[in-house]
Amino acid sequence: MSTAPRFSLRDVVCRYDGKAAVHGVTMDIDAAGVTAFIGPSGCGKSTILRCLNRMNDVVHGFSLSGDVRLDGEDIYLRTTDPVQVRRRVGMVFQRSNPFPSSVFDNVAYGLRLHGSPSRADEELQVEEALRAAALWDEVKDRLESSATMLSGGQQQRLCIARALAVKPEVLLFDEPASALDPVSTQRVEELVAELGKRLTVVIVTHNLQQASRVADRTAFFLLGRLVEYAPTVDLFTRPREVETERYVSGRFG
Repeated sequence: MSTAPRFSLRDVVCRYDGKAAVHGVTMDIDAAGVTAFIGPSGCGKSTILRCLNRMNDVVHGFSLSGDVRLDGEDIYLRTTDPVQVRRRVGMVFQRSNPFPSSVFDNVAYGLRLHGSPSRADEELQVEEALRAAALWDEVKDRLESSATMLSGGQQQRLCIARALAVKPEVLLFDEPASALDPVSTQRVEELVAELGKRLTVVIVTHNLQQASRVADRTAFFLLGRLVEYAPTVDLFTRPREVETERYVSGRFG
């Protein structure tokens, strides 16, 4: 895998209705492994995450200045198709959001949106995505059942499968386990770590232990600014900044 960064952000400022929420963020995100964004509520970490696939575009009053590049290409050029950006950069949200349709149709949705595969190809790709999301063995005998009948943890892994079906290069996770029980949380964490071996994975989490378990690198945000960005073990055990040390030691946030 290339050593060039997957994402390069330079002096990124994000505003909502003219008010700055993110101030001058500059960072590179490696193509390999898992990167975690941590910090207290309202610190800007989810805003930056959504900049990576232009999900903020749908928020009324949002504006961005600075430079966001994916594999060296500016994704905010007027000529860039945000739909294609989101195909390359998939996203899994805080709460599972399966469609009110069958398990199979949930996963096949993106395939159909971007083309019309044959039924045989569709079945192969759906199975591949469900296997990649560690869900195939649990649902292979009820693919035509409603996705809403699955447990919360299964629904979240179904959403991961849906994102994986279109073969993204990057997968973004915004608090993917915050609404799950401990067993389901462990399954999702194991899956995130496994996906990080072959995709670029970026995860926002409030759970410091989760970041320490799954992430290769961690970025700490505070009041809309990137305070520190380092290998996870260094950030948690040898933080350079006083604010970071106070946060990871539980003295604020």
